[in-house]
Amino acid sequence: MKFNTKTIHGGQENIDPAYGSVMPPIYQTSTFSQTTPGKHKGFEYSRSANPTRAALEAAFASIENGKFGLAFGSGLAAIDAVMKLFKPGDEIITTNDLYGGTYRLFTKIIEGFGIAFHFVGMNNADTIETYINKNTKLIWVETPTNPLLNIVDIKKVASIAKKHKLLLAVDNTFASPYLQQPLDLGADIVMHSATKYLGGHSDVVMGGLIVSDKELADKLYFIQNASGAVCGPQDSFLVLRGLKTLHIRMQRHCENGKAIAEYLAQHPKIEKVYWPGFETHPNHSIAKEQMKDFGGMISFVTKGNNYNEAIRIVENLKIFTLAESLGGVESLAGHPASMTHASIPKEEREKLGVVDSLIRLSVGIEDVEDLIADLKQAIG
Repeated sequence: MKFNTKTIHGGQENIDPAYGSVMPPIYQTSTFSQTTPGKHKGFEYSRSANPTRAALEAAFASIENGKFGLAFGSGLAAIDAVMKLFKPGDEIITTNDLYGGTYRLFTKIIEGFGIAFHFVGMNNADTIETYINKNTKLIWVETPTNPLLNIVDIKKVASIAKKHKLLLAVDNTFASPYLQQPLDLGADIVMHSATKYLGGHSDVVMGGLIVSDKELADKLYFIQNASGAVCGPQDSFLVLRGLKTLHIRMQRHCENGKAIAEYLAQHPKIEKVYWPGFETHPNHSIAKEQMKDFGGMISFVTKGNNYNEAIRIVENLKIFTLAESLGGVESLAGHPASMTHASIPKEEREKLGVVDSLIRLSVGIEDVEDLIADLKQAIG
């Protein structure tokens, strides 16, 4: 089954044997009847499993070419579940340019349980090996990264992880399975904030994990059930609905993203544009190899690194909405230093390039001429 077909039918065989509903029904129930203690029809309590969530989890697995999917109440809940695989004394190597919420979870919560993190620039994957020791258990990768769109060579990092018998997890949120499938490149775990491109309509908060190893899946299922950070059936239904148009949405996100990146790159008031499709972008050749296209996420810096100028621009946008999040059908703009990455200390942010004048765009699927006109009037 090809990818475009999987988004609609993947994992959805016999989804409603009772009445033949085309869409999986919303099983809005907390519990299920049993004929005798311990004997039921596959579901007993909705924290442990729910038919609507199970349909979504099967769809997650299908579109990432995995065998097991898990759905959580948020992307951070999914990351938290992965962290619970480890114990005090373990060490994790992670991307230094990553989502502020992930950084906050790692540094403010997980480190408190005795797990150490090494934040490493992964543009050159070979540098990872210098941080590996006997306590290292996991390499955590974002690619493209948030918000600087750095590209990490998943296949190369996977070879390093296998060499040292480490797990490799990839946050695939910015790319979506339409653009890249990390399990096929050697990753052990794929994470999504399904709030973003998978849901696609800015109407749900959810996270997902996909794996192929049965033993690893069983551990994560146990954590999911024992910790309880699951999503509800209504949210599961909404993301299932969103998945069915993922492929056509991503095509337009990519088309619009390319046009806007090229417009910004030639604008006299813009200092730098971050977009993996440029040949000058770091690791562009790797992006071209491991991704189907270059996506709809763009970041740019105004000339002079002027905080007030960046704020003026985002406040003047009319079609782009100033808001957190990304990946919806509507275009969004954000100011990472004061929004998504405010939890990262200013000194650390600026070392990476997340300066006060950086603006991040999530390019939607509107008419691109309208989006460019909006940027033109806002930038001036």
